Amino acid sequence: MNSRFLAALAVTVLCGAFSGCSKKVASAPPPPPIKGSASTPASARSVTPQSSTRNTVADTNQRSRMPDAATRATIQELLNRIQDAYFDYDKHTLRPDAEAALKHDAQTLSDIIRQYPDFKLTVEGHCDARGSEEYNLALGDARAKQAEEYLATLGLPANQLQLISYGKDRPVCNDQDEACWQKNRRAHLTQAQ
Repeated sequence: MNSRFLAALAVTVLCGAFSGCSKKVASAPPPPPIKGSASTPASARSVTPQSSTRNTVADTNQRSRMPDAATRATIQELLNRIQDAYFDYDKHTLRPDAEAALKHDAQTLSDIIRQYPDFKLTVEGHCDARGSEEYNLALGDARAKQAEEYLATLGLPANQLQLISYGKDRPVCNDQDEACWQKNRRAHLTQAQ
């Protein structure tokens, strides 16, 4: 019986010794790598720069989907030069002078906008004070759609153009005469808010 007890004790001690040693080795943290050290494996040296490079590229791609402040200022300068497209009374078809107004600087604007797929422009449709609110909202929408379609033919991406109709709610002139009403019947291009 003593020999069985001694044998079991010996097996238990040996198992404990082997399992204790492996735990100590596995739980000890590896020494920190020394930069440029020949003892650091090449795979360990290249992992950190690649992952930081990937993060930098991802950050650059993330940022490049929207223009920076300087590019927004350039876009605004172009938008300021593009005149409003004016419409005849109770019409939503583009006149030749409206096409010329929208065409001015549209190619340059298109070249910039295409670089920033998340950036949007708004095409606003406006009407004069005559007519009901509902009618003017529908007419303003039709005017904005006509301007959007024309701008798309000039190269501006249609998926980056948003439409809004203000109807008669945002006049640029409040006089009650034809000259003033003509200024209010328009499509206006602006940066999306």
